[in-house]
Amino acid sequence: MKSKETIGDFFQLLGESHSPKRQFNIYKREELAICATTVPPNRRDFYKISLIVEGSGMGHYGDKFFHVQNNILSFSNPSTPYSWQPTTKTQTGYFCVFTEDFITPALKTESLGQSSLFKTGGNHLFSPDKNTMIFLDAIFSRMLAEVNTNYTHKYEILRSYVQIILHEAIKMEPVDPIYQQGNAGTRISSQFLGLLEGQFPIDSTKHSLRLKTANEFAAHLSLHTGHLNRVLKETTGKTTTELIASRVSKEAKVLLQYSNWSIAEIAYCLGFDYPSNFNIFFKRQTQLTPSQYRRQVIFLS
Repeated sequence: MKSKETIGDFFQLLGESHSPKRQFNIYKREELAICATTVPPNRRDFYKISLIVEGSGMGHYGDKFFHVQNNILSFSNPSTPYSWQPTTKTQTGYFCVFTEDFITPALKTESLGQSSLFKTGGNHLFSPDKNTMIFLDAIFSRMLAEVNTNYTHKYEILRSYVQIILHEAIKMEPVDPIYQQGNAGTRISSQFLGLLEGQFPIDSTKHSLRLKTANEFAAHLSLHTGHLNRVLKETTGKTTTELIASRVSKEAKVLLQYSNWSIAEIAYCLGFDYPSNFNIFFKRQTQLTPSQYRRQVIFLS
């Protein structure tokens, strides 16, 4: 792990057009390419609160690995190393960053002193419900507007907004990690599963899987296919191909049951060049052809 990343290093990554606004800085995630690129594991000398409205990826906080997908509130602090590996190009929402200069005794009250923003370890990711997401989105939007004003006491207002966000997080259930770090194998497994899961759900006939085979996943993770296969077999009990097939089959069932797409459209979205190949695959997985499965679920419903 490299030496701690400073707030200056962070703003250098953002580019000269994003100059720091002293104590507190906030941005829209979709406006910065950094949110769609891999952030290596490291400690930072600043605090960060993110609201992910849309987008998925793999988050690593301390010794825990998470698959992150939409509607996530996250906290990071200087005590806990973290990394981020996006699995979709689309990344929307907000994030704010600030240093110790922004934190006052009033912000770090007794009730918030043990919150995820300040505590070493603990929970760092939370999944707000629909109404809370709407509320938090409004709070972040207000912070974005406030930080650009010339009001003398704007940082007091911004601290109040941060307090509200922290209190909302205390009410929520934390996101469960996929794995807790034990060795390199579990980390590779979590990265693979995050990449695999990050390709779903498929919500458009124009969408096709980017990674379809064991070789493609291994290349994306900069691993030899055989090594990836051995690691997954040891940690999950299944081979790379079996895990891919299981997830593709699960998505196929959902699309056959709940969409009105043709078999050919579903086949293309799931990475098959020809519907006949999809038919062979699906029957091997379920003992039914796609048409038979669709008729069966319609009859049962």
